[in-house]
Amino acid sequence: MSAYDLVVRSRRTVTPEGEGPAAVAVRGETIAAVAGYADPLPAAEDVDLRDLALLPGLVDTHVHVNEPGRAHWEGFASATRAAAAGGVTSLLDMPLNALPPTVSTGALDAKLRAAEGRCHVDVGFWGGAVPGNVKELAPLHERGVFGFKCFMAPSGVEEFPPLGAGELRGALEEIAGFGGTMVVHAEDPALLREPGGPTYAEFLASRPGEAERGAVERLVALAAETGARVHVLHVSSAACLDVLEDARARGAAVTAETCPHYLTLAAEQVPEGRTAYKCCPPIRSEANRDLLWDGLARGVLSCVVSDHSPSPADLKVPDFAAAWGGIASLQLGLSAVWTEAARRGFGLEDVVRWMSANPAAMAGISRKGGIRVGNDADLVAFDPAAAHVVDATRLHHKNPVTPYDGRTLTGVVLTTWLRGRPVDGEPHGRFLWRAH
Repeated sequence: MSAYDLVVRSRRTVTPEGEGPAAVAVRGETIAAVAGYADPLPAAEDVDLRDLALLPGLVDTHVHVNEPGRAHWEGFASATRAAAAGGVTSLLDMPLNALPPTVSTGALDAKLRAAEGRCHVDVGFWGGAVPGNVKELAPLHERGVFGFKCFMAPSGVEEFPPLGAGELRGALEEIAGFGGTMVVHAEDPALLREPGGPTYAEFLASRPGEAERGAVERLVALAAETGARVHVLHVSSAACLDVLEDARARGAAVTAETCPHYLTLAAEQVPEGRTAYKCCPPIRSEANRDLLWDGLARGVLSCVVSDHSPSPADLKVPDFAAAWGGIASLQLGLSAVWTEAARRGFGLEDVVRWMSANPAAMAGISRKGGIRVGNDADLVAFDPAAAHVVDATRLHHKNPVTPYDGRTLTGVVLTTWLRGRPVDGEPHGRFLWRAH
C-alpha cells in the first residue's frame, strides 16, 4: 500500500520558508508532508518537476464572473477554466455585474444555482453593500460570504449604486458590529468628470490620482471612527501610498491591493484606439508604476489580484470615452506579474506572497495560500523561463479581449492540481465559505 496518493518534487518549491528543493506529499485532498527533494516517499503517483517550479495555487480575491444575468460577458465555466490555466485554484466572485447583484441572500442563492457543477476551481463570494440593503448584510455574513464590496463613486452599472457618505458610515458601523470586512472601490466622485474627448489621455485626465487619494483618506478616517476592517481595492495611484502607510503604522485595520495591469502596463504605452486597456481606475504613468512596485516591496500594498472585469468586444467601442472599463486577465496574471517582477529583481517567493498567501490571509480563506502541511493540495507546476506570445483567441476567457494580446510574457503554467487532483475537463471545484 502506498503511503501517499501523490508526491510532487521540485528543486524550486516555494513554501512559506522560501524557495528550495522539496517534495510535497499528498494524501486525499490535503498536503500530508513537505519533505526533502530526494526523500523516499512511497506514493501511487510520483511527479518530478526537476528544475521547474512548484508553487501553491494562487488565490484571486477580485474576479467579476458576471453570472447569472451577464454570462455572455463571462460565466463560471469559462472563468474558472481560465483561472486554472493561469495557476489560480481559488477565486472570490464580486457581487456586481451579475443580475441580480449579490446584495441579498436570495440573490446569493441565484448565484449558487448558476455556479453549481460548473466550477473548475474553488469559488467563494463577496456580498454587496448598496443604498438600502444594510439589513441584508448580517444575513449574508451568516451565510458565509467573505465580506462586502461597495463603491464610493458610480460603479458603471445602474443596479449597483455607490454609497453616499452617510450610507457608507452606516454600512461600516453595521459590518463592524459583526466583525466583517468591507472591500472598497475608492474614488472621490467630486473629482471625477466625463472625458473631454475620445483619447486615452483625455480618459486618464478624467480620473486623476487625487480622486483615489481623497477617497482613501476618507475611508481610512471612517474605518478608525467605526472600528470596521476595510480593504482598498485595485490601487492604481501611488498618491495613495503614504496614506495607506500611515494607517498601517498606526495599526489600523486597513489593507490594500493592486493589479497586474497597474504593475505591467503604462499610460505611455497605450496604443491609440486600443480600448482593451481601459479600466477604472485607469492605468497611469511609468513613474507611477515604479512607485507601486516600491509600495509592494515595502508591504504597503499586500496583494496582487486580477480585477478580471471582462466584456464582449461590442462594449469596448467606439473610443476611450464610451467603452466599458474593465480588463480581462484572469488567465494571464501570474505570467504578467512574474515577467515584470523578475526584471525588477524579485523572486518567485515574492510573487507567491502577493498572489497567494496574502490574498488568502486578507479574505480569511482557510487551508489555502501556501504549501504547508494541513492545507489543501492546491499546487502549480510552473516553468519560469518559458516565453510565450499571448493570443487572446486561445485563452479560456469567454471573450477574446485583453490588452495583453500580442504581448510576450515569461512563465508558463504546466499543470494545476486542485486538492491533489489535476484540473482537466471535468469541473470539480467547490464553494468556499467564510469560517464561522
